[in-house]
Amino acid sequence: MTGKDSIFPQLFLRVIISVTMLSAVADRFGLWGDNSAWGNWGNFEKYTQQLTFFLPEMLSTFSAYAATFFEILFPLMLILGFKTKIAAYGSGFLLLVFALSMAIALGIKAPLDYSVWVGSAAAFLLATQKEFYFSLDTLTKKS
Repeated sequence: MTGKDSIFPQLFLRVIISVTMLSAVADRFGLWGDNSAWGNWGNFEKYTQQLTFFLPEMLSTFSAYAATFFEILFPLMLILGFKTKIAAYGSGFLLLVFALSMAIALGIKAPLDYSVWVGSAAAFLLATQKEFYFSLDTLTKKS
């Protein structure tokens, strides 16, 4: 996926990875209403503790906050096309850790059902791009 023929697929990857991650953040703050999986922060913390059962409770709670911070930061960077390669790798690793935690805590079927592996792979594919169209990176690139 390189060259001019990748302009729109690449943009689609940036947008859909971002929207997907921001949707999860909106869910934990109850913004999806009846369609929420967690519906509120407390339920999200319990879910995080379930996935990070191997961590002390304090670290598990910290991981919920850290994940949320990065699930806001990386998508915003991707949408703007700011430090896109860093944001894509960050998203890929964040989703990979999430998929591995889900697989360990809930079994391999859970991350497959929620396409977390696909999201991680898509982010890593995006990170391999040489140029990011419609981005701040391209606008600020020195010739």
